[in-house]
Amino acid sequence: MNTSFNPFSLAGQRVLVTGSTSGLGKTIALTCAHMGAEVICTGRDDARLAQTLAELQAISSSAHQGVQADLTQPEGRDALLAAVGKTALNGVVHSAGISRLSPVRMLTEQHLREVQSINVDAPMLLTQALLKRNLVATDGSMVFIASIAAHIGVPGVAAYSGTKAALLAMVRCLAMEVIKRRIRANCLSPALVETPLLEATATMIGSMEQERGNYPLGFGKPEDIANAAVFLLSGASRWITGTTLVMDGGLTIS
Repeated sequence: MNTSFNPFSLAGQRVLVTGSTSGLGKTIALTCAHMGAEVICTGRDDARLAQTLAELQAISSSAHQGVQADLTQPEGRDALLAAVGKTALNGVVHSAGISRLSPVRMLTEQHLREVQSINVDAPMLLTQALLKRNLVATDGSMVFIASIAAHIGVPGVAAYSGTKAALLAMVRCLAMEVIKRRIRANCLSPALVETPLLEATATMIGSMEQERGNYPLGFGKPEDIANAAVFLLSGASRWITGTTLVMDGGLTIS
């Protein structure tokens, strides 16, 4: 009996995770390292980036890297590309994102531009730069973190929902463009996950218990999303591209 068989292994793989200084991005980066990957983590906060890198180095002796960069800016993307070097990535997880609450009647141009630049422009322009330099390996995988908000109507998050819906549509097209090199591109659409952002929301509104009742399986945990990301990065999902995995604990069927 072969006990070493593991189609979900990322051993020998080089994986870039954006937004990996907190929340889902950090958990995804650490989980990838646990599965054997060499991880390049990136974020805007130097102190939190150093902490993530230290945790990665405690997991394995792989040549993990931390790159401080604002990916909405050309110089930030250039710094990240320089760190990637000439060795192609086997996986990319676009986890950096931002949510801002505002009803449509109160939206400002600044609000729209900020959410768009972080949630859509940055991941797409980074992807373009990686592909132009052939820095995504054949049989590689790109994973974009979208949101359940792209699938359902939620008051006050129109700008955010719109950017996540844009990701779904753009990734479908991207998948067709890169399929000739057997590169895959997929999205994850999680609903509410127990992160510091959820805790902050609960603090503002008083309690999330009523909302929790809408989730037959309860709120998600960061590791649920990280495990799904590992699946989409690994050879276990080699026949999946251009699709979106909805992760909502039963919210949309209940």
